[in-house]
Amino acid sequence: MHRLRRTGLVVAMVTAVALAVAGCGADGDGTPEIRVSAATSLKTAFTDYADGLDDVDARLSFAGSDQLAGQIRSGVRPDVFAAANAKLPRALFAEGLVERPVAFARNRLVLAVAADERGIRGIDDLTARGRSLAIGAADVPVGDYTRTVLGRLPDATERAVLAAVRSEEPDVGGVVGKIAEGAVDAGFVYATDVRAAGGRLRAITLPASLQPDVVYEVAVVREARDRAAAQRFVDGLLTGRGAAALRRSGFLPPT
Repeated sequence: MHRLRRTGLVVAMVTAVALAVAGCGADGDGTPEIRVSAATSLKTAFTDYADGLDDVDARLSFAGSDQLAGQIRSGVRPDVFAAANAKLPRALFAEGLVERPVAFARNRLVLAVAADERGIRGIDDLTARGRSLAIGAADVPVGDYTRTVLGRLPDATERAVLAAVRSEEPDVGGVVGKIAEGAVDAGFVYATDVRAAGGRLRAITLPASLQPDVVYEVAVVREARDRAAAQRFVDGLLTGRGAAALRRSGFLPPT
């Protein structure tokens, strides 16, 4: 009887340890599992990167950078946070919620139109009567970058373009969707988003004098379940498979 009780106790203890290990972020074959929260514009590149990993099982979630930062502030703890700007990761670092962020990619803002749209060749064409435009909301990176561009226009042109805005989207994916669906004539998105749209959109390059500095930064989140695995994922974005995936998707090097 005592032996049976001891055996049951040992089994229970082993089971508890196994559950604890599973909860620490390892999948069935022992590969470390991490959760990565990333800006919507990184979806193609990060999915490509994660699919090629064999030492880390990266579970990806995508949304607007500001929304993901807000989740971290609310207590959600992914292992890695990758944003479409530097401001949000640096703010979280100042708040003690992430480790020191690093720049891992750059992008370019473009004016995007449907592939068959021929009436819009530049920003000035957005001022014509009846034109419609989608932009990012003011508190998301693509919206901030867009407002930087508009703020560099002559005052009259800026007012006319803003008057054409029909939708302010919570992330760049929303802007892409509005253009692709024909709900608006144009929108400001990243060059990589046009590339990922499979020929549905056409990019109109902005003059260098209007182009904002679009930099992406990433950080390991404090209280990450597996800091070593999270750091390996981040390191791969700088040199290795992640950097290669970013280049394939059209992202520029961080410097």
